[in-house]
Amino acid sequence: MLQQHSVVDAHSTRMSRWLRERRLRLALWIAILEGIVVAVRGDISRWTVVVIAVAVLAVYVTTRDRIRWDAGRQVIWVVAASQVMALLVVILAFIVGLVALVLVAAFAIVALVYLFSDLRRT
Repeated sequence: MLQQHSVVDAHSTRMSRWLRERRLRLALWIAILEGIVVAVRGDISRWTVVVIAVAVLAVYVTTRDRIRWDAGRQVIWVVAASQVMALLVVILAFIVGLVALVLVAAFAIVALVYLFSDLRRT
């Protein structure tokens, strides 16, 4: 029977290993909290989330290979991933809003057709 042993990276620290094990969960919680703040606060627009996400992704792409500290790489990954998730929430909200708007418009058109067809009978 083969046993699996975890390999510890020589350049990792206890904190970087802890972050690596929990980075997806951390990014998800940050994105959820950011989504709640954007939904509750009226002064933070969706465009603000888009601009912040683009800026954070640009920083991540330009610095990820230059950071030698493993925990630092994990932190910047968590921040970038959380911003991408928040961006996905904004895009989803836009799509849901657009679908709702299309449904309202379709209902209005159907109602107008019904009213104008009923006009001939009255």
